[in-house]
Amino acid sequence: MSKLPRSTAVPYWCLLAALAVPQLRAQGVEVSTKILVRASSSPSARKDHQTPSAGNVVIWLSSLKPITTISPSPVSQPVYRLVQKHKMFTPHLLVVATGSSVQFPNEDPFFHNVFSLFNGKRFDLGLYESGTTRSVRFDREGVSYIFCNIHPEMGAVILALSTPYYGISGENGTVSIHNVPPGSYRLNMWSENGQPADQTTAERVIQVASQPLRLDDITLQATTDALANHKNKFGEEYKPNQEIRY
Repeated sequence: MSKLPRSTAVPYWCLLAALAVPQLRAQGVEVSTKILVRASSSPSARKDHQTPSAGNVVIWLSSLKPITTISPSPVSQPVYRLVQKHKMFTPHLLVVATGSSVQFPNEDPFFHNVFSLFNGKRFDLGLYESGTTRSVRFDREGVSYIFCNIHPEMGAVILALSTPYYGISGENGTVSIHNVPPGSYRLNMWSENGQPADQTTAERVIQVASQPLRLDDITLQATTDALANHKNKFGEEYKPNQEIRY
């Protein structure tokens, strides 16, 4: 049986090695923790028998060393949508990459006026009718509370992050961040209705090695819902029966 020429065999194995290197570098480990929530100590919360939820808490890791990345092509960028239907925003919590655009389609049979004037991205989309869509680019990292100027019951949160390493807790409080490369990271968190009972536990520097990392539980003290009792875009109370139809 004839053998392949040496000049042919060497490039073949070099190619396999070259293909394997990016795959090894792309591999990471799982970083996990669990969110615990203490009931509010306020008299009003005890009276209403509010049950604090450990779900929808966002945990993310920010690398302490600059990361050189290649900007994704427009085709590979996900399409983010915050849908208005049944006088609700869906989903209630949306995490996007910093610099991404979010579409706000109106699927209700009446007008909406989406706005955000608190922290994060400030914008006002004005009135727009059923079946139309407007969009906003979230060009800096941060939390944006989203409301409708016509319907006070509508509220949502958009969190723009400059890292791909994040996780959202389930109803049981468990949260996992997948494929985290080894390195030093700052742990960050956001919750709509809770504050860390110990700030040093919720925000600290962690070291990720080659093995999965299970962090200590993070305990939150339940607080008032960040979206409750908000004002309209003029900083005034909502007027009754102000809904605008065709």
